[in-house]
Amino acid sequence: MRVIAGEARGVPLLAPAGHGTRPTSDRTKESIFSALGDLGCQGRVLDLFAGSGALGIEALSRGAVACDFVESSATACRTIAANLAKTRLSHLGRIHRLPVARYLVMAGKAGAIKPAGCGPFDLILMDPPYALEGLDALLRDLAAGSLVGPQTALLVEHDRQRTLPARVGDLEQLKARALGDSAFTLYRAT
Repeated sequence: MRVIAGEARGVPLLAPAGHGTRPTSDRTKESIFSALGDLGCQGRVLDLFAGSGALGIEALSRGAVACDFVESSATACRTIAANLAKTRLSHLGRIHRLPVARYLVMAGKAGAIKPAGCGPFDLILMDPPYALEGLDALLRDLAAGSLVGPQTALLVEHDRQRTLPARVGDLEQLKARALGDSAFTLYRAT
């Protein structure tokens, strides 16, 4: 696993020890950022279920100005910090050790969590465990909150067998692609 393009291109990334995370393959990451186009390399990024931080770090390497990483595992958070240091992008990343559902609640409360910058994110990357129950409800909570604005793009990586809704709040599905056992769905605010 490595950074595919940009400032940190070619830097190998660490994966958290154990079986608690499923790092995104380089092939899938390349397809994701190809589908995102310019959306993947500008503005503020939120990486939910960050794991190794590979998706958010890829966005930073390609020119995103800041990334908030949300991950509940202490081991994974240490791995994200190590990967940010290896890529020399630590100054652009903030790590929040929280379950994603809790982060969404706290980010909605004034002053509880202050994401990098202000206002909604430009790009939200979401790579939850494939067997996660309640993903549709989590997507609805995300879309209804202050983290999503009129320019937000949301990319969700998921199991190929899972079909995500065509619309979530003000987010409309633009693309859905399958890659082996994985798939991703891209939404954009309308």
